[in-house]
Amino acid sequence: MKRMLLAVNAKYIHSNLAVYSLKAYAEKYGYSVCMREFTINQREDEILRELYREAPDVLAVSVYIWNVTLVRELLWDISRILPGTELWLGGPEVSFCSGDILEELPFLSGIMRGEGEETFACLCRFWEERESKGDFRGLEAVPGITWRDGEGMVRSNPDREPLDLDELPFPYQGTEDLRNRIIYYESSRGCPFSCSYCLSSVEKKMRFRSLERVFEELQFFLDRKVPQVKFVDRTFNCRRRHTLAVWEFLLEHDNGITNFHFEIGADLLDEEEIGLLARMRPGLVQLEIGVQSVNPKTLGEIRRTMDFQKLCRNVRAVQAGRNVHQHLDLIAGLPWEDYESFRESFNQVYSLAPQQLQLGFLKVLRGSAMYDRAAEYGCIYKKKEPYEVLSTKWLSYEKVLKLKLVEEMVEVYYNSGQFSATLRKAEALFPEPFDMYEALGEFYERKGYLQGAHTRIRRYEILLEFFAELGEAEQAYEAVMLYDLYSRENLKSRPSWAPDQTLYKEAVRRFFRQEAAGGCLLNYHGTYDWKQLRSMTHVEIFERGLPEIGQNRRCVLLFDYSRRDPLDGSARRIDITQEVNANDKENQRNTGSAG
Repeated sequence: MKRMLLAVNAKYIHSNLAVYSLKAYAEKYGYSVCMREFTINQREDEILRELYREAPDVLAVSVYIWNVTLVRELLWDISRILPGTELWLGGPEVSFCSGDILEELPFLSGIMRGEGEETFACLCRFWEERESKGDFRGLEAVPGITWRDGEGMVRSNPDREPLDLDELPFPYQGTEDLRNRIIYYESSRGCPFSCSYCLSSVEKKMRFRSLERVFEELQFFLDRKVPQVKFVDRTFNCRRRHTLAVWEFLLEHDNGITNFHFEIGADLLDEEEIGLLARMRPGLVQLEIGVQSVNPKTLGEIRRTMDFQKLCRNVRAVQAGRNVHQHLDLIAGLPWEDYESFRESFNQVYSLAPQQLQLGFLKVLRGSAMYDRAAEYGCIYKKKEPYEVLSTKWLSYEKVLKLKLVEEMVEVYYNSGQFSATLRKAEALFPEPFDMYEALGEFYERKGYLQGAHTRIRRYEILLEFFAELGEAEQAYEAVMLYDLYSRENLKSRPSWAPDQTLYKEAVRRFFRQEAAGGCLLNYHGTYDWKQLRSMTHVEIFERGLPEIGQNRRCVLLFDYSRRDPLDGSARRIDITQEVNANDKENQRNTGSAG
């Protein structure tokens, strides 16, 4: 019998932890299982063709909020071209409405609800016994499934008791091609909190994998130099001993390449944990921190426990180390959060200056307390996934549209990290940062700039137009924009607003020749010749200085793209004003142009 697990991921680089774990657990008991991974960006015909060629006897599909529509469409066609294939589903998108799904899709045999490893292994045993003995009985005894019996009736068995996590085999054993993948990993299941919008709150019991097992498995990733491992633990630092042990292991076994991502409660961090983070290689770990709102009434209504003042102190303390990427989240559309309240939440979180600020919108998920109380909150949300909020008692659809513009501008200009100094300068034009993004979004909409893709250079040009409309002189922003632009990209051609620097060509060339001949500023490059050094870098002369970064007089900066900041990707910046000035004077004497 050919049993297949199917994952349709959001991107190729993602790994589907669920199907890897189900496969490993079934194989632990001797059941052979094959697995296929596709992405939502592949053509349906391509996926359908591959599945048809495989022709599994049983196909079990992992269903999530981002792939549910595609999976439904695939299943209808698979049921017709492979009528002998038994179809099963699992995952959060079907676990809480399993009976409805089976009524809607008459060709489905059943749905695995909740935690699936033991359930899938029991189904494998049932399928083998059915094949060898012709005995179709036994599904009644499998906890955690909703299924269709021989008469077509939908039946629902009791829930399954949670597993001891050490009973689960390592899901990636034998998987060697991990170099270009984001690997999802869990060291715990469950969540200690009860946030009403989150499905993690459904399972109150916390379970942890033993540290011995965790260390062994993390070493597997380190040995293979996996680019990124994302822990899916809902609040990784909810058990202090576990947190410290894992972070100490990563510090001691750092391979200089792998990055580890954790979702944490920042207000739970203590001084020892912050001190441990401060010792880590820049880029070794990154933290995702869900703030969601700073409105006390909202936090109480959604049953979210958070000490915002302590969170602020801890975020700033981690930030002081300049080595940990922090990603802070907000959710628009929560109860008691109107437009002005969200504006205040935004400004307070923005003041923490995280590397990324995610402005998300409430998703009303089946199985969550928010879903049950949506009518009470006047919450209207999209019928199709991702079931995103359209309006509430406190937030009209018109206001949601305005927040969408703010979200777009934050994503383009703040989260890209490409406009940092420019934004800091522009913020002074507005009472609060939120007002700047609001005005910029309205400008984009009014000018028709929301449609179509824009190059990075065009994004800067649009900013210049925006500043001009505000009555600001373009010249006041041209230098800081050049600084931002060259901090991230070694351009082949100069932007339209950049001044001509032909006059300094020979002085810059002499600087590189001196460095190649034994200078001390770029000697970490070894034996590169001066042309190679120049190709890896860019030199920009700022005639009026850069007060935005504390350079109030004429300055010359070198941007080295071979040395980038692991937190924001910006090039290393070296002040070479003195060296180029000296070369420029020498050039003037040699050409007889000195005064």
